Order: sequence, then C-alpha cells, then structure tokens
Amino acid sequence: MQADEHADEHADSPTPLDSVALAAVIAGTTAAVGVLDTELRYLYVNPALERINGIPAAAHLGRTVAELLPEIDAREDLMLAVLADGRTREIASSGQTPAASGALRRYWHGAYHRLEVAGRVVGVAAVLMEVMASDAEQQQLAQARRHLSLLDAANTRVGTTLDMDTTCAELVDLVVPGLADLATIEVFPRDVAPPVRPAPPGVTRLRRAALTAVPELRERLARFGVAGDYVDYQEDAAVTRCLATNQPVVENLTGDQQLGRLAPSPERVAAYRALGMHSAVIMPVSVRGGPIGVLALVRAGDSPTFTEQDVVVARELAGRAAVDLDHARRFTHEHTIALELQRSLLSEPRRPHPHIEVATRYLPADRSVLVGGDWFDIIPLPDGRHLKAMGDVMGHGVEAAVAMSHYRSLLRLLADEKLPPHRILEQLDRMVERSGLDRAATCLLAVVDRSGGMCQVSSAGHLPPVFIDPGATGTRLGDVPAGPPLGTGYGGYRTTQVRCTPGTVLFMYTDGLVERRGEDIDVSVGRLRELKLPASGDLEELLDEVLDRFGPGAEDDIAVMASRTRRALGGGPGKR
Repeated sequence: MQADEHADEHADSPTPLDSVALAAVIAGTTAAVGVLDTELRYLYVNPALERINGIPAAAHLGRTVAELLPEIDAREDLMLAVLADGRTREIASSGQTPAASGALRRYWHGAYHRLEVAGRVVGVAAVLMEVMASDAEQQQLAQARRHLSLLDAANTRVGTTLDMDTTCAELVDLVVPGLADLATIEVFPRDVAPPVRPAPPGVTRLRRAALTAVPELRERLARFGVAGDYVDYQEDAAVTRCLATNQPVVENLTGDQQLGRLAPSPERVAAYRALGMHSAVIMPVSVRGGPIGVLALVRAGDSPTFTEQDVVVARELAGRAAVDLDHARRFTHEHTIALELQRSLLSEPRRPHPHIEVATRYLPADRSVLVGGDWFDIIPLPDGRHLKAMGDVMGHGVEAAVAMSHYRSLLRLLADEKLPPHRILEQLDRMVERSGLDRAATCLLAVVDRSGGMCQVSSAGHLPPVFIDPGATGTRLGDVPAGPPLGTGYGGYRTTQVRCTPGTVLFMYTDGLVERRGEDIDVSVGRLRELKLPASGDLEELLDEVLDRFGPGAEDDIAVMASRTRRALGGGPGKR
C-alpha cells in the first residue's frame, strides 16, 4: 500500500524527460512564447519571440516591454489585470519592432495566463501569433500616411514667395498626384489682374491661376484649359455654389447630368467626359475677409472616389494656401502703390543747365522685396552752380516712399538758401527731427560749378561718390567723411572739396548696388574703382553696363545717377 502511494506520488510530478520535452516544444514552436514577472519584466523568451522582436533573448531579460519595444502597443493594463484576477485573456497588440519589417505596422494576437508556484503569483505567460491586418485597414493606414506626408510637405513647398500665381502653382503641384489626378486653382480677377472683359450679369468670373495633372492626362488637358484663362460660371455651377456657401462641394459624377452640375457651362461637359472625370471636390479658398477663389480636385480613370478624409485634408491645404495667397495679394497691392508713387516722384531730374549731362536709373529689387525709399535729384543754384543729391530712406513700402517725398521736398526748399552742402544737411537733419518723421535716411550732396574745377561734397551716412576722369586718368572714390544719417538729430557734417574737372563723371548710387550678403561692404564699394566710360562716352550706356554688372543678385532697390559738365560751352546737350 505504501509502495503504491509512492508510485502515485511520482506519477503526479514531472520527470526530467518531461521537462526536456516541454522545453523542446516551447523552443521549437512557431508561436512566440514569453514569460514576464509581476513587474512585467521579461524572464524568458523563446526563439520565435526573439525573431519577432528582432532582439537577442538575453537582451530581453530584466526589461519591460515598454523599455525594450517603445513602438509596441502591448496593452500592459490587460496583462496587469491577468495578474490581478487570474483570468486568462486574449489580447491584440500592434506596432513596430527592430526586426526587418519595412514601414508597415505589425499585428499580434496573444493568449495571456497567470503563473503560480505553491499558490504564489510569480508572473504571466504569453503565447503570441502574428496576424495580418485586413486589406481595408492596410489601405486606410497607407492613405493616412499619404495625407500626413502632404500636410507636412505643404509647410515647406507652398508659399515660398509673395507671388500669387507661384503660390497657386506650388499647391497644385503638391496635391497631384498625392490627392488628385488633376488640380486647378481659380481666383477672382480683382486679386491678380483686371479682367479682359466685363462679366455678364449673373455670371461668376474667375481667373485660372494654376493647373496641372498626372502625366497620362496632360495630353487631354488642353481641352480643359490653360493657366491664365478666364472662366465664367453659371449660377448653378458647382464653383458658384461653393463660393456662395463657403463650403466644399463634392460631386460623384456618374452621368452627363452630374457633370453638367459641375461644369461652368454646358459646352464644357464634353471636355470633362473626354478627360474621364468621375469625382470632383470644389474647395473654397477663403480668409477672414471673404473668398479668394477655389481649389478644384479631380479624379479620373481607375482612381477611387474622394473620401471624407480626402475632403478634410483638402480643406486644411486650402486653408493654409489661403493665408499665403492673402499675404501675396496684400503685398501686390502695396507694392503697386509704392512703386507708382516712387516712379512719380523719381521722374527724370531736369537739367539745371544745357551744358550739364544727366543719366539716371531706378531698378526695383525682385518682387519678394517691397519697393524702398531711394531717390535722387538735381537742383539749379545761383551763379551757374547746381546741387546733385542721392538719398535712401530706411525701410520699404508705401511709408518709405512717402517719407522719401518729404526729404526731397525739404531739400529743394533748403537749396535756395545758398548754403554749403554740410549746412544743408544740418538744416535738413533738424527739420526732419522736428517734423516727427520717424524714418532716418542717408544722403549724399555735391555742389558743382558748371565751369568745373572743384565740387563740394558732404555725406550723411551715405556711401562715397565715384569720379570717372576723362582720358587715362582713371576712376577714384571720393574721400568724403560720412556723418550720421538724417533724422537722428546728431548733426556733425563736413564739406569736402573734391577735384571735378570738366568732363569728369560724378557717379552716385544707393547701397542696393553694392551690398551683398556675406561680403564686406568695403570690398563691394572698392570694385567701383573698376568703372570706365564706354568707348562712346555715353552716360546712358555707362549706366547700362553698371547695372548689367552689379545689378544681378541685388536684394534691395538700386538708384544710380551719372552726370558731368560738358567741356565745350558751345556743344549741345548730351543724351539723357
């Protein structure tokens, strides 16, 4: 009886052979097996789990899932629940591991059991199998990644300039093919250019600012139109409805009736059908002041119809573009006003005497920079003398151009006082300070006697003049001390006598001609010593050569003036 009892006792205990077999099964199974302690730290992983995680087994031990695999949603809360109540649970988890799996998210289904020894809870065992996400889930994940990529790219690829058409082109190039097979942006004509003809009553007229399509549709794109076209939309067209409600219009185009609701006119239906269109989204491009235009997205051929997520992304992109387009619109408006004002004020200066030759140029910087306050003038003085002036008001825009007109008017008033150049600058400095004009300016004055010989030069923070002597004498920079800019109230200007014989060309300029990023201004100014009169001796040709050489790369406006006293009093006036 006792022997039988011992036999039964050994039958309930695992033999060494049983343990070896169990270890072999766990190690050899394709299922991933792991054991974690009560703190959810790894105690054991089998080779299958080691391969799934892409981390050696030894590296697992003593570390939690969160520490080891931070990109895994392992549901630690459910594992703790298994430890707490002992109820086995099936848990789904997902994420990415260091194992080579590409960029796709991986999915696992696991069974989790509580482990006990002599009635004491020691951990949890997990048996995992990798499963594949459904095709729909995979497509949704891929679509979400594309959408996020589009939104991220919009931050750097759209709105790089203050030009409306460029901004529109950047947006349509971004959304094709990522969001549509064809895309166009159309804006109200008042925001870009005046319409070529008045729109009929009840018709909404837009200007197509940008248009693009995937390569396979480009040959048929001509029937759709080109950038720059004016398009008239009837009252019931999708674009008109979109602008009226300031809400997107989504059309699934299953027939000519639906196409007709989208088209600006019945004649355009055939072009839409030839393009193979089957879905369209018309999205308003609006700012707080109202609509600027619309963004139209089209899908054709085998492309899927637009989803709600597509519409959400399109709305976000249109909203971001609207801000950039509004900035461009405001810039264009202000730039046009400032440029016209400056041009009206910088009409070619009159020649104070028929024996004085004058040539001038004003060159605005590119459209990304507002027009500035550059100015020049020649003012006749008593006794055959004349005052030459070159100035540059700080800042840009309409305010700078208006301030420039004040400086120019005050200078003409003071020039009649028969003062030397430095006294003119002192008076001008005081008057500007008292007037409350809050924009400082640099200014270079030169008083020249038409008989030649010497000229008086004074500078208020301006760059030195250049003298190009006739013959082989050469070119020299005027050694003129520069006092403080005007409008500071400091004064302290000096007049310098500079040799200026008949035939010597006095060349004056603003800093836009020579300032270049990353280069010392003294080096840039020093290159002006290389200026030479062209073989013809013509001042207009001289300025053409100067701007061809120094103009490219300018980041600020450029004003230049070349003048000289003719040698022979009997000669006629030079070319202007």
